Amino acid sequence: MSQDKLVVAGKAYDSRLLVGTGKYRDFDETRRAIDASGAQIVTVAIRRTNIGQNANEPSLLEVLPPSRYTILPNTAGCYNAQDAVRTLRLARELLDGRSLVKLEVLGDAQSLYPNMPETLAAAKTLVAEGFEVMAYCSDDPILAKQLEELGCVAVMPLASLIGSGMGIINPWNLQIIIDRVKVPVLVDAGIGTASDAAIAMELGCDGVLMNTAIAKAKDPVRMGHAMKLAVEAGRECFLAGRMPRRLGADPSSPLTGLIR
Repeated sequence: MSQDKLVVAGKAYDSRLLVGTGKYRDFDETRRAIDASGAQIVTVAIRRTNIGQNANEPSLLEVLPPSRYTILPNTAGCYNAQDAVRTLRLARELLDGRSLVKLEVLGDAQSLYPNMPETLAAAKTLVAEGFEVMAYCSDDPILAKQLEELGCVAVMPLASLIGSGMGIINPWNLQIIIDRVKVPVLVDAGIGTASDAAIAMELGCDGVLMNTAIAKAKDPVRMGHAMKLAVEAGRECFLAGRMPRRLGADPSSPLTGLIR
């Protein structure tokens, strides 16, 4: 087993791929795709998915048991700090006091872009209440650093808009965040295909979170496996260190000692 592990809030994980649970056809497809991805952290939208708050409905925890996965409740659908904090307090009750959460406060229903003033306000409250906050954020290095300084255990800048599949629009901002922030940096939102995930990891991101790229693939189970391989390959490439870019060619074979 590799010793190169993702460490979030003091806990080590073998997989650097985090996955969402929305948009699948049913719970069975959810289970099979996530199993194929090898993910160990699974994020759940508390306002949209039953994990016990609706006693008469099937619970996602029946197919993704907390004994096997780290269930990461998120605040998808929240547009202000107050709603986000209330949602995560409920999640902590439902998950027997577990404190690791994903905070996302959205600006509007069209772009789903993060509302950063409300995100910062919610993060401050949640950290004070003992939550371990992984924060979805814009790709602004200053704001990412502020989230770290507030006590967030990870920052999660978007690659592009949620569900867009557009890939990494601004790798330069991501690189600045990676260089400046000491807590894990995980790309969240916008991944569309395996090469997007690999690029994020090659930049030096600590992990990638995705949902739509797997759930809305023609074959979600196979795509889950593809994303697993992409994240692993991108991480190996980052650790290996790519060759330097240069203008012009550089022959692979030596020019001295040629056979005449």
